[in-house]
Amino acid sequence: MTILRSIALLMRRLCQGHRVLVHRILMFASVLLALSGCGKPTVEVVDVEVDQQRSLAEHTKEFRKEVIKVTDGVWVAVGYGLANSIMLEGDDGLVIVDTMETLEEAEAVKQAFRKISKKPIKAVIYTHNHADHVFGSSAFSEGNAIDVYAHDTTSFYIDRVVNVIRPIVSVRGARMFGSHLEGAALENAGIGPHLGIGPDSRLDVLRPTKTFSQSLDVTVAGIHMVLEHAPGETNDQIFVWLPEKKVLLPGDNIYKTFPNLYTIRGTLNRDVLAWAQSIDKMRQLKPEFLVPSHTRPLQGEAFISDTLTDYRDGIQFVHDQTVYWMNRGLTPDEIVEKVKLPKHLSKSPFLQEFYGQVDWSVRSVFTGYLGWFDGNSTTLNPLAPLEKAQHIAELAGGSEVLLQKAKMAVSQKQWQWVLELTDHLLVLSQNADVKQGVVKSLRKKSLIALGEMQSNPNSRHYYLTQALELDEDFRAGVPVHPEKHMVHSLPLAGIFQSIAVNLNIEKAGDLRRVVNFTFPDVEQQYSLSLRSGVIEVQNYLQREADITVTMQSSLWKEIVSEMRNPLAAFASGEINIEGDKMDLIAFLGLVKAPDRE
Repeated sequence: MTILRSIALLMRRLCQGHRVLVHRILMFASVLLALSGCGKPTVEVVDVEVDQQRSLAEHTKEFRKEVIKVTDGVWVAVGYGLANSIMLEGDDGLVIVDTMETLEEAEAVKQAFRKISKKPIKAVIYTHNHADHVFGSSAFSEGNAIDVYAHDTTSFYIDRVVNVIRPIVSVRGARMFGSHLEGAALENAGIGPHLGIGPDSRLDVLRPTKTFSQSLDVTVAGIHMVLEHAPGETNDQIFVWLPEKKVLLPGDNIYKTFPNLYTIRGTLNRDVLAWAQSIDKMRQLKPEFLVPSHTRPLQGEAFISDTLTDYRDGIQFVHDQTVYWMNRGLTPDEIVEKVKLPKHLSKSPFLQEFYGQVDWSVRSVFTGYLGWFDGNSTTLNPLAPLEKAQHIAELAGGSEVLLQKAKMAVSQKQWQWVLELTDHLLVLSQNADVKQGVVKSLRKKSLIALGEMQSNPNSRHYYLTQALELDEDFRAGVPVHPEKHMVHSLPLAGIFQSIAVNLNIEKAGDLRRVVNFTFPDVEQQYSLSLRSGVIEVQNYLQREADITVTMQSSLWKEIVSEMRNPLAAFASGEINIEGDKMDLIAFLGLVKAPDRE
């Protein structure tokens, strides 16, 4: 196993400039890994589009692992993880901007920075809340109390890791970033070489201590900085401007790929006009150095100005043209066919679709303005999946004929049509005489073929991972292991809110229960009122509770994070329960989170 991995790794290192020429060798290594029966599940990739492979391989060069000196006192670590980390050196200390996605990667970056400067780290700056920018932060504190600068909403967005949709976003994120792929199936992650969060990763986060709303002019370790709110990829996005050095750190509002105006892992609506306006703020500064938090730094005032202008124009073009066709009554499917970047923008190396895509962005702009209804009455009350599949099969001449049509589409390499036909066949296989194994085999071929046709790593990984998910014993999602410090810092309000959406109404039935929780160490109280399928969460105690639980808030957080066994905690005497213990255990069993993220 180790030899096979070494072969694949060696070929990658030797052939950075000739990846297409060795593509089949890497494929062979992946197949051998699959046959070995250990390691990550592997899909047998097929060589469908050489041009797509070439462009994707060329993009990988953007993530060569190194620490780059941008100008005096400014260095950026590229290729250590999904995001970059930036070191600013002052008179008597250092400032770190963005801190990687895991403690392991942060430690590697810190060691590289320490070869350049031994000065103490005085502060950390978060450009925004995303995991790849904050979850390695405590590695840079080196056990000291340091200031953490961020927008005043960043802590709120960090806490959304325990929000109501965490399980599904975790699964979709694993698909999008290719967390289960390796070998030829995983070329890069679009904005970085890979997402470093894996089953053995450790995560921690330092809470912001210095926050602001619009702008903050501050000097740390002799470094004069202006921190400016600049919403774009996230609502809390900021940029960092070093006026004396003419250095701009734009966070994730620009990187060398078309922006993720929408991300397929799932996101709140992104205000694309605000994004373009934030770039306008950057243009007015006339920076001579641009250091994004993904991809490599840029130099030269004129070049940076032209790049920023094209980038914001690409964003506004997609917005404006989507709205243009919306107002003329077109549906999202129809608008996607209309909106294509003009020639001068489509040729920009910073607008190639290695992360975001124009068609995804069109759909997001549409739903951001008008919601899910596309305006076509057919979609108001669509047929249920089974009923629709039965009608499709009837049109084809029966489910067996529909299956033959899917097989024919495979032979003709009509991969998207195969995927759509197998949607119906999989539904029918639960109620009709259709062999599910045969359907899954056809679907897997189409997913792999479609994945290999993509130059966008996000869509490529999603197709290939869903091919793996057709195996009965495979489920997407990477379990993570936050440090105890991080778990203790999570707000109780978010934890209790996540409980309500995990109620299993089939098990709960018409049960009615009121459970009060008291946390003396933080002087907070919460109540959960279960009423026939709904849990009301309040931050006060109900007068007539069936059960009252008193414990330290840290213990409760460890229990819900599965760091502590609740039964063992009950037995230890650390929890005081007024009411029936077995009733409480049964109640908590009704609000269990999904088994695997």
